[in-house]
Amino acid sequence: MKRFVRDLREKEHIQSVFLATQKASGTDRNGKTFLSVTLADSTGQLNARMFEKAENFTPSFEQGDVVWVKGFVQLFHSRKQIILHEIRKASDDEFDMSELVSDMSAHSRRYLDDLLSIVADLKNDFIRKMLQSTLEDEAISASLMKAPAAKTIHHAYSGGLIEHVHSIVKIMDAIAAHYPYLDRDLLIFGAIYHDIGKIFELDLAEGIHYTNSGRLVGHMALACEMIDQKAAAIPWFPQDLKDILKHIVLSHHGKLEFGSPKLPMILEAIVVSMIDDLDSKMNTLFHFLKNEVQNVPKEEKWSHYHPGFDRYFFLDFFRKRQTD
Repeated sequence: MKRFVRDLREKEHIQSVFLATQKASGTDRNGKTFLSVTLADSTGQLNARMFEKAENFTPSFEQGDVVWVKGFVQLFHSRKQIILHEIRKASDDEFDMSELVSDMSAHSRRYLDDLLSIVADLKNDFIRKMLQSTLEDEAISASLMKAPAAKTIHHAYSGGLIEHVHSIVKIMDAIAAHYPYLDRDLLIFGAIYHDIGKIFELDLAEGIHYTNSGRLVGHMALACEMIDQKAAAIPWFPQDLKDILKHIVLSHHGKLEFGSPKLPMILEAIVVSMIDDLDSKMNTLFHFLKNEVQNVPKEEKWSHYHPGFDRYFFLDFFRKRQTD
């Protein structure tokens, strides 16, 4: 029987399935190797560690796999942790993905309709027609409404991609109104297209995994292929505009070391990169703090250390805002 993260209790012996969102090896103070795994399901996540015979079980699964675990729940620094006795990749008949990956797609149709309404108001005929052709394509829209936006970091759940896109589009509307020298149409395009290649890059069948296209080509190049395909169906689509649209996609990670083959070289590309980063970080932090509040005692005032942000966060303030 599936045991959910939120229901685990101290001193409980468990056998259950989870999504292994992070996997790492470490060395304790005695020089002995241990395995550290972040286990997640639709209700939250927690750390699990294996100290005995870790080297025997480490090769049995990969990050992103659904895993079957046997272990013991303990409190470590006031937080639930599983001490693993066994861990392996789960077989197909041992899990239900709906219990492991949160499904936020209930709002996806509303997001899509809102995007279509905003796109209909764009001034540039070529950009408007490309975005309408994309969002009205049934195969694309069906995937967009279900897809996650990332494998583990932000919006990593069903419906996460369109939530992320919709959020950025709404921010772009406000930014365009505040900075009238920016091209609103390019900002809206960048918000919708910057990650759209992820509908081909990520697969939800067994956890969240990269497809062959995702590994070999990547979401930016896949989006550029979509730009070529959609532009080819629009008569007289300008080559220079197509280059600008591709540039926004190819530069949206902001820095070469973050995976962008090009640095942002126009104002709108810089804004798309910055707002993508902002929205990603806000989603990451919100779900991190929400999970902390759900899984630590109420008297605990601070989160555990978040390595991605290199700091602790004040839980008391977040907790009070959630209950107000």
